[in-house]
Amino acid sequence: MAASRRSQAEYEKRMHAVVEHIDRHLDRKLDLDTLAGVAHFSPFHFHRLFGALMGEALGDYLRRRRLELAALRLHAQHRVPVLEIALGVGFGSAEAFTRAFRARFGCSPTQWRKRKPGQMPRKADQAESGARRKNVTSQSKENHMNVRIIEREPVHVAYLRHTGPYGPPIGMFWMQTVAPWMATNNLMGRERFGISLDDPSVTKPAQCRYDACVASPQGEVLSGTPQHKVIPGGKYAALAFEGTGGEIGAAWNALLRDWLPKSGLQLDARPFFEYYPVDGRYDPKTGRFTCDICVPVAAL
Repeated sequence: MAASRRSQAEYEKRMHAVVEHIDRHLDRKLDLDTLAGVAHFSPFHFHRLFGALMGEALGDYLRRRRLELAALRLHAQHRVPVLEIALGVGFGSAEAFTRAFRARFGCSPTQWRKRKPGQMPRKADQAESGARRKNVTSQSKENHMNVRIIEREPVHVAYLRHTGPYGPPIGMFWMQTVAPWMATNNLMGRERFGISLDDPSVTKPAQCRYDACVASPQGEVLSGTPQHKVIPGGKYAALAFEGTGGEIGAAWNALLRDWLPKSGLQLDARPFFEYYPVDGRYDPKTGRFTCDICVPVAAL
């Protein structure tokens, strides 16, 4: 049984490495041989393994991630031409990008960009919860005042992944799964990070990925089956947040859709995350907590 768990953990580790590589290099050609090499599987077997383990064919996954990132950038980077965004996520032409985008979202990239987040056309299974959208306008001015540009050092983390809807399920994941694992490994009192790998306004809720991370030196031995990675350092826009899990989605929207387009900055390929310092506050009675919402930025 122990050997079986080790084998499963190794497969999970390799697939995590692949999807991390994909998200960091969507602007490049991602062929089968390259991704199989990242996973240390033969190209012959990798394609079938990816589909079996991820529940989605490799080509479908690549296309979906490219279009989802493009949809996010269209709203967050108003002054960047559509063609530049298309090339930045791996499409060879504006025409190919527009066809694929229309098939996925039901409108052209230009039409998508002109709509407000609450007006985005979605299929029924892509609907975002009302709790994540509410109060975006009313909170945007207040949140704008709390945004600061910071430099962060790289940090090595161990993490557990949640796949499914954001919002209250993330809080339950921290309490029921992550906290007991941290306690078992004496990880309480360390910096924590929550990495939202997908935008729920463009990714189906069931496919949204979230990594609950805790600072962990490279090589530290931990029980359970955590994955490991480095959260990159560099320049980030940080928004101080205080509220509940049901309110944080509005703060994310305010940062990405209201503040960022006016900032003179743009996103790069590093992941977004929520930073929970050791002295961060949490009220178990109300569910209110504090954190910094961090997005990677570079000159526009």
